[in-house]
Amino acid sequence: MVHILGVQLPDYQLARFALTAFYGVGHKTAHRLCARLQIHDRCKVRSLTPHQITELASFLASPSTAPPLLRVPLAGPSFKAAPPSVPAQDLRNAFLAACKKGGADPLKSLKIESEAKRVVKDNIAHQRMIGSYVGKRHAMHLPVRGQNTQTNARTARHLNKVDRWG
Repeated sequence: MVHILGVQLPDYQLARFALTAFYGVGHKTAHRLCARLQIHDRCKVRSLTPHQITELASFLASPSTAPPLLRVPLAGPSFKAAPPSVPAQDLRNAFLAACKKGGADPLKSLKIESEAKRVVKDNIAHQRMIGSYVGKRHAMHLPVRGQNTQTNARTARHLNKVDRWG
């Protein structure tokens, strides 16, 4: 088993599904991570190279400081290749400048494990502090999202016993 940031990933599972074991990583985010780190869709965790595992661990440890993703655009039907006299480095710099104008990388603001749990806890504390309906339901350990309370409130009270203040 591969152990990354305190989470064990099963060997015989596909890498993009195994990444959902991290709190805060869903299927879409896992798919983006695999695309960013050049991990094939059908690659299993046991067949990841040590370099890919190290790259994945370093990216998940601090996604905001990760090097920018090199985007390679697809050529359109009217594409004309640059003359060979233009250095490839100049083309790459021009392309990166164009990408910076376009938009931010959605994986830069990725929060996983303790950071994501802290954000959820802070949101619940904020709801309770402002006295909203949702905050009151959290405080009373009752269902928050409109579930039936006549028959299944016992389950909700049991599950919501964890005090989310701190």
